[in-house]
Order: sequence, then C-alpha cells, then structure tokens
Amino acid sequence: MKSILRIALLVLLLLIFGWTIWFLYQKDQTPPEVFETTQAEFRDITKKSVATGSVVPRNEIYIKPQISGIIQSIYVKAGDIIKTGDLIAKVKVIPNMVSLNNAENRVNRAKISLENAKTDYDRNKSLLDKEVIAQSEFQVFELARKQALEELNAAEDALAIVKDGVSNKAGNSSNTLIRSTVNGMVLDVPVEEGYNVIEANNFNDGTTIASVADMENLIFKGQVDESEVEKLELGMELIMTIGAIEDNEFLAILEYISPKGIQEEGSIKFEIEAAVKIDTSFFIRAGYSANANIVLDKRVNVLSIDEGLLIFEDAKTFVEVETSEQNFEKREVSTGLSDGIHIEVLSGIDEADKLKKPKQ
Repeated sequence: MKSILRIALLVLLLLIFGWTIWFLYQKDQTPPEVFETTQAEFRDITKKSVATGSVVPRNEIYIKPQISGIIQSIYVKAGDIIKTGDLIAKVKVIPNMVSLNNAENRVNRAKISLENAKTDYDRNKSLLDKEVIAQSEFQVFELARKQALEELNAAEDALAIVKDGVSNKAGNSSNTLIRSTVNGMVLDVPVEEGYNVIEANNFNDGTTIASVADMENLIFKGQVDESEVEKLELGMELIMTIGAIEDNEFLAILEYISPKGIQEEGSIKFEIEAAVKIDTSFFIRAGYSANANIVLDKRVNVLSIDEGLLIFEDAKTFVEVETSEQNFEKREVSTGLSDGIHIEVLSGIDEADKLKKPKQ
C-alpha cells in the first residue's frame, strides 16, 4: 500500500514538473508577426512649393498735404469708398510771424505806390484832356498805375497764402483742401483733428493724411527659399490660403520673381508677387497673412502609393508584394512625381497587388 502511494506521489510530481516546463516554454514563445497590407490607388499628385506672405493692394496711395499746418476737419474714415477729387481733410495754416510781417509790409508798400501812381495818373490825365501833353507822354503814367495795381494784387495774394494757405483768386483749388488723387477704399486715416502736419517736399516725405487703395486689385506678396526659386516660372498658378478665411482656397498667378535675394533668419529668401483672382463672395482685407502653394508639376488620376512603402537598395527602388498569406517578395518599381506623401508608380505593380506596410 505504501509503495502504491509513493508511486502515485511520484507520478503527480512528474506531472506537475512537466506542466511547469510546458507553461514556461509557451510563455517564452513570441506570436508570429503579422504585417498589414495596403494597395496602390489612382489619385492626383501635385508637386508644390510653399511661399509665406500676405495679401496687399497692388497700389496703396499715401495722400499727403501740400502745405504745413493743423488738421481742421477730416471728412472720411477707414473703409469709405471714395473717388478722385473727393475731399479728405482740411488743413488750417498757422502762419510764420516773420513771413506774415514781410507780406503785410509788402501790401502796405504796394498801396503807397498805387496811391502815388494814381495821383500822377489823375494829374496828367487832366493835362492830356487839355491837350497840354501828348498821348505818348501820358502812357507812361497809365502804365505805372497798372503796374502798381498789379503789385498790390500780387502782394494781397501773397499775404492770403501766408495767412490762409490759399490766394484770393484760387477759388476751390485750395492747398488747404486735401483731396483724393485716386479711386478706391480708404485703408487708414492716421491723423486726427488738431494734428500738426508737414507738407511733402524734397527734404521731407510729409505727413500721411490717409492711405487709399483699389481693393479689387490685390496681389500676394511673399517669400520663397533659395532652394525653390529656380523651380518657379512666371505664369505659374498659386493656390492661396488665407489664415483669416478658413477652409477656402484662392487662385493667384505668379507675375514677379525678385532677381536679388535677402538674408532672413539665416537663409536666403527671394520675394515673389502674384495677382490674386478676386472671389466677390469674400471681402479680403489688406494685410491678411497667407500661404501660397506654387504648383510646380501635376499628374491627374495616376497609380500611386504611400512613399513610406518604398525600399531603396543599390540605386534601385523596391516594394514588398504579398505572394501568399503573410509571405512577401521584393519587387522593383519605377516611380514618377512625388508630392512628399504619395508617389506616382510608373511600372512594377498594379492596383490589385497587396503591399507590405512597414511597422510603425
């Protein structure tokens, strides 16, 4: 009886030992690796270069005064649509005291000269009427009176210009009235009533009263890296996205590439400009930031795969094609245009082939 119990206990120990060994073996076994597959698809592939910049009016005109003084009245505000000749502001002239004193003295001298010329004229006119002097002698006094009268008028005009900024005979064409020189929208009025303004001349740019631009004639002005500039050609299409107008694209045509680069943030950039095709359903404000995708090349409805599927060996390009379940072979392929994510496949596989996806 005791021997049977010992044998049973020994068998039990052997079974426990065997099960433990089997369990540890199974635990150490790794499951077979399973690879996901994908297939080639027909899609459009567009190779692009990205330019960053902003949308601005082609011509923004800065309206400046032709006379220095103080802003007396402003008649427009930003956003107003105006035409050439429309009144923008009025400037009140603050006369220079020395110039004012000289102008007043000139008027006084002109009045004295005119009174003296009139006296000579009247005296000699009576002599002419009595035929004491000849007509030729009298003409000298008549001319002197006319000249004195002209000098007084000129002196009074000069005084009016110094005091008011406009001569007596100027009418509505006054330098104190600031008018628009173009049709368009008022983009900015950087002054207020009471501001001092300076006239534009050879030594000073002058104070800007307002800026005006045609908002239906916009351009994209941006920069591209030197590595991309040689790929650009005038007339290329730009697909423009504006940060403030989400989920919409706008078309622009490249019309300028700068011949000179500028250094910015450690790299060389080249400025470009493109005419924006206006979509009337949107109001594009001047200065909106924008990105432009420049279409360098394009393929329509071509067989393509994810570029990450490619394997490069010995200057050749391969993909792994499934020959049977979870069995793959390398197959050489010929590729075409790439957009950085997908690449055109010219030969080597077709749409039905299952391709091995790399492990993430």
